[in-house]
Parts: sequence; structure tokens; C-alpha cells
Amino acid sequence: MQWQMTTLKNGLRILTSTRPHLETVSLGVWIKTGSAFEQEDVNGISHFFEHTCFKGTQCRSALQISEEIEDVGGQMNAYTSREFTAFFAKMLKGDAELAIDVIADILQNATFAEEELAKEREVVVQEIKQSIDTPDDIIFDYFQEAAYPNQALGRTILGPAEKVRCFGAETLRNYLKSNYAAENMVACAVGNIKHEDFVRMVEERMSGIQPKVSFTPEKQIYKGGFFIEKRNIEQAHVLLGFEGTPYESADYYPAVIFSTLFGGGMSSRLFQEVREKRGLVYTVYSFANSHTQSGLFGIYAGTGKEELEQLIPVVADEISKVRENLVSEKELERAKVQLKASMLMGLESSSSSAEVLARQMLLFNRVIPVDEMVARVEKVTLQDIRNTANKIFSGQPTYTLLGSIDKYPDYQSLEKLTAR
Repeated sequence: MQWQMTTLKNGLRILTSTRPHLETVSLGVWIKTGSAFEQEDVNGISHFFEHTCFKGTQCRSALQISEEIEDVGGQMNAYTSREFTAFFAKMLKGDAELAIDVIADILQNATFAEEELAKEREVVVQEIKQSIDTPDDIIFDYFQEAAYPNQALGRTILGPAEKVRCFGAETLRNYLKSNYAAENMVACAVGNIKHEDFVRMVEERMSGIQPKVSFTPEKQIYKGGFFIEKRNIEQAHVLLGFEGTPYESADYYPAVIFSTLFGGGMSSRLFQEVREKRGLVYTVYSFANSHTQSGLFGIYAGTGKEELEQLIPVVADEISKVRENLVSEKELERAKVQLKASMLMGLESSSSSAEVLARQMLLFNRVIPVDEMVARVEKVTLQDIRNTANKIFSGQPTYTLLGSIDKYPDYQSLEKLTAR
């Protein structure tokens, strides 16, 4: 994937990958900030700020923001995660300048009018309630909090409703000043656009952004722990996890490949043993989530309360097998191919490519060539898989349960099962 970069005087990096055969452009601004960089008293402010940016600027009303993009058939959205926030759009090639004008406007000129904030507070509170009412969603918040207790990384992205209801214009402006600066932002475009044209568009609109942030990231220290919430619902939802790998760890690729072969698809060990052979679940999978200083390796399953007692020992058994190196070369190669295919297919999408370019620049201060990523995948050996599995599963577990729960292995029993 060919790309070009220009850095403005204030430090804002502008990335493009020109694809002249496309009729569209995917573009946006990515910011290295999110809930993991929040103080406890403003937990949820990153997500709320993202929402309120769309509620009107000095030049546009909330309706005009939507209409200007949709009048030309474009699509615009945003997201907030624990360590990233993004504002992005996909447009026909002739409308790229309109999109970056709107994005630059909402990022710098949001008015935070009280009547709009009052409405949006309740919108976000409804989003919080919806998440709480969705067991296979909220359990991940419980899991994160148990893994990183009393830390920003362990708190929810949405924040608690009582805090969201207190966020006002001054709080939002202070957050903007401390967390949004050129040094932790990347403007990126992929598609039918020339680099010099996109640089001009961004420079005209964003060269006045302050150069430096004024917050200090909190240390991310994995602890592990236990959480249970009994609910009168049909299923028991289970999350079992351990400390994983940060983005820059040498174990990053072995961990991702290991997760793929362990629980990443229909041919994976967990799916075959837990669902296909034993019929204990409908859904089961593993995941390897990385953060800047830490990471989580997790296993999720949705099961019945009658099957819960049987499920945990079966999962623990599969953990023991991979720790003992009972993984075949065929499994490893399949996982490698799956990961490479996923990476390469994703890069065929202009939207996914823009996301990859921007995030890599924010994380590593460089774009990692595709050949280098593929080579890192190819380099992983069976011994790497065994070492990674042992490193992950020798740590303190995080164990969360939610739903229809009667009998289940307690935390001490789980520790003994996974330590075998």
C-alpha cells in the first residue's frame, strides 16, 4: 500500500494513499485519546464530547451537519474507544473537501449550546441503559473493570449516567484543550484524491490547532479478579481472561495468531471442542486485545446454567493442551493464513485502510509496510505459540459471570483449573 505524509508546522500529520481507480474517498481525523486517558471524575467525557461535536458549530446547526453530508450521498460517523477517538466520512471523490470542512468545523468550533447538551445527555444515558440491558455487551465492561480495578483503563467508555448528566460546556471545552492537539492527531484520506490536494484542504482548516496535549496517561496495571451478577435471563454469559500483550510487544503477533487458532473461527479448538463436539454453547470465541501499555487475552461463551459447571473445566482442559504444545503445524499454518487474509482483505477497503494508516501512525509514529506485517506473521513458530500460551495462562485470571447462574466453579477453583 503506497502512502505519503506531510507534517504541518503545528505537528499535525497528514496521510494519504491515492487510489485513482476508485470513485470515492474515505477520510477523517483520528485522535489518540479516549476513556483510558480520563480522570475518574469525568469518566465518559471522551464519548460525550464525540457526541456533542455533532450538535452544532458556529457555522452549522446539527441538522445542517447531517444534511450537508447526506445531500451529496456521503456518510459520516465517529467512535470513541479506550485509547482512540475518530471522526470520519466516505464521500464521492468530488466531495472530499466538503467532508474535511465539516469534520474540521465540528472538531474546532462546536458551540456546546446548553439546550443541545441537555438533549444529548439523555441520548447518551439511553445508550448506557441499552448497554446495561445487553448482557453480551455489558459483561465486557465488567470484565475490563475486574482486570484493571480503580484505573482509567478499567472504567467504561460510556461512563456512569450520573456523571454524564453533569457534563457542561465548560467541562467539554477544558477536555478539548487538554486532550485534542496536533501531536496526538492524524488526518488521513484513502481513495481518489491527490496528496497535495488533501494537504491543502487540511492545512487551510486545521493549521491553528494547538500543538501539544496537556494530560499525562495513567499507568495501565493488570490485576485480575472476579465479578458475578445474577440476572433472571435465559443464558449465563462467561468471560475468562488473562493479561495479554501491548501493541509494541514482541509477542503481539504470536498472541493474535494463538487467539485465532484457539478460538478465532469455526475450525478453532474452542469452537470444535465446546460447541461442535459437546454442544455446550451457541457462541464461544477468544480474543487478543492490545493497549498501549498492557493487553487482554479473553475467552467468551454464552451457555445455559445447567451447562456452566461443565463448560469451565472443558475450556481449562483446552488451555492445558496448548500449554503442553499439543498444537499441530497444520493448525498454526491455518491460523497464519486466516490472519493474513483478514489483514489483506481489510486493506482492500478504503475505510479500513484509512483506519489502519492513522492508527499505526499514532501508535508507532510510522506506517508498517504490508510486507513487514506478513513477514512477522510468517515468522511465528510452534515454539512461539507454546511460549505465548504459557506466558498468558500462567498469569492471574479475570473471571466474570452474568445471567442465569446457579452452580459454577468459583474463582479459587478456576485458578486451580487453569494452573494445571
